[in-house]
Amino acid sequence: MSKAELKIDDKVIELPVITGTENEPAIDISKLRAETGYVTLDYGLKNTAVTKSSITYLDGEKGILQYRGYPIEQLAEKSSFLEVAYLIIYGELPNKTELEDFTSGVTNHTLVHENMKKFYEGYPQHAHPMGVLSSMICALSAFYPDILEPEMDKKSLDLNVQRLLAKSATIAAWAYKNSIGHPVMYPQNRFDYSANFLYMMFAKPTEEYEVNDKMVSALNKLLILHADHEQNCSTSTVRVVGSSQANLYTSISAGVAALWGPLHGGANQAVVEMLQKIYDDGGATKENIDKWIKLFKDKNSGQRLMGFGHRVYKNFDPRARILKKAADEVLNELKVKDPLLDIAKKLEHHALNDDYFIEKKLYPNVDYYSGLLYRAMGIPTEMFTVMFALGRMPGWIANWIEMSQEKQPITRPRQIYTGETKREYVPLNKRG
Repeated sequence: MSKAELKIDDKVIELPVITGTENEPAIDISKLRAETGYVTLDYGLKNTAVTKSSITYLDGEKGILQYRGYPIEQLAEKSSFLEVAYLIIYGELPNKTELEDFTSGVTNHTLVHENMKKFYEGYPQHAHPMGVLSSMICALSAFYPDILEPEMDKKSLDLNVQRLLAKSATIAAWAYKNSIGHPVMYPQNRFDYSANFLYMMFAKPTEEYEVNDKMVSALNKLLILHADHEQNCSTSTVRVVGSSQANLYTSISAGVAALWGPLHGGANQAVVEMLQKIYDDGGATKENIDKWIKLFKDKNSGQRLMGFGHRVYKNFDPRARILKKAADEVLNELKVKDPLLDIAKKLEHHALNDDYFIEKKLYPNVDYYSGLLYRAMGIPTEMFTVMFALGRMPGWIANWIEMSQEKQPITRPRQIYTGETKREYVPLNKRG
């Protein structure tokens, strides 16, 4: 094993160097404090690997994303969401029997306990669906107390995995129905996962609802492309909460809460809001687009080009390429004439051909196209982050299982204290 040397004053410390299966090198500093008394300071953990994981590999420089070794392009083109979920959670693509059993298990658990319907009555009608989703997922642990057992056997774990995948979709769709004052639509076992969600979102008791195959295909791709993305904010949150031996539902609920932030899961909503602002300011005219491009380049304008660039990808987001094609297909199929799409395409053209954006490697990311797709499918803006959460569910589950099975210690970061040094207590009557 190769070593790295760290010199502190006159003392030299040897630190192990480890390498991942895709040749990613890392310096193991797990014994640094014990041997030197020093800790590292790494704001946002941008240079710190908090765990080893065999779930997802991405290379931001080359634009590579793989689940369990399979390229995202192949999975998005050939797989169903539940097949990919099985792969991410269990490590291998299922055979025909395994996929049928897994799909059947999820399908048979889409109903939520009738008592949970009462919770919706307690939320304000316009409660944000992410808050509803997070709290309702956490509440599942009260209805299924077997999840509270510190050591679950495989059968019990598999059952709760299926419950979570199934019921989170129902909970999300019902949150939307509640927000518009419509009666909830119970899941239909004749539909697959994506079609069933669209049915629960848009069907009404008063009329027949026909599921559009193009929309089902697009939603399937959207869910697959969001299924996991290494140790991002919400995934690492699931691991941190789970490291205390918090149950699966509680840990996933925390992940939903982390995803809610506008710098994480709310980015696709921010894209549509930006496009709407541009449209309201003057539409898709050349003069207006040129004006906004200048604003995006001006650091003092306060205007940010949303949906371009990525914390990890320094190349074209591979997920964006897939969604761009899917967006074109859905918009053509549904005959959608969306003025925001015209603006989006013109912004994309500018960014891909403008030296300013090229030099800064600001390429369209997955959020840029996912918001447009959701909008074309009739999914309201406040539900965009919920859709992200449904897609990310397999990744959160897989990371929770991996963390639990490897019995990783409870997460306990260090800090550099910058407050007051020791002071003596002053009685209240003597304080100035």
